[in-house]
Amino acid sequence: MDLIRILIAILLPPLGVFLQVGLGGAFWINILLTLLGYIPGIVHAVWIIARR
Repeated sequence: MDLIRILIAILLPPLGVFLQVGLGGAFWINILLTLLGYIPGIVHAVWIIARR
């Protein structure tokens, strides 16, 4: 299941984080990082998914 979440996180980082933690603080941080730059959003999403 984590592999599918990581693939989703690469395509749509906020969706990958949402599937992992819901509408928590990590989701909003990821939205901000994705808006500032796509790569930081991906890195944060993969980090959140791999951490849990």
